[in-house]
Amino acid sequence: MMAAPQESRHAAIELPDGPWWDWDVVAWNGGEFRLGAGHDISYCHGLELVFSDPLFVICPTAFQDPVFRAPTPDEARMITRQVGERPPVLVAFEADAHGPEPSSCLIAAEGLEVVEGIVVRHWREDLAPGRRVAPWVRPPGP
Repeated sequence: MMAAPQESRHAAIELPDGPWWDWDVVAWNGGEFRLGAGHDISYCHGLELVFSDPLFVICPTAFQDPVFRAPTPDEARMITRQVGERPPVLVAFEADAHGPEPSSCLIAAEGLEVVEGIVVRHWREDLAPGRRVAPWVRPPGP
């Protein structure tokens, strides 16, 4: 697990090496916005971007091949107007959301953590050490 360096919080995110082409929203509530990525996210994902205390989110629920970039000055001004000050974390990227053009995405939050580790998306009783299940996975039962 590694945190994003303070100086790069308004620049393009650098991800660890891996097959991170499929992405989706893993969790979203008032306390966090969590994106999961992997090479086939129907079964598991191996990377999460965890935005704590999200302030502003424009992002499709599923997308592929994001290209992270520094936010434009116009995006930074718009977010500052929306939330009252420049947030500690401002992330921008373009992604393939299966539309005619790439989707422009923008996320403002109080914090960002990049978490590596396998997250299984189906119930398993025999999880290997260090693996966990996605938040929506429940054991089978009546």
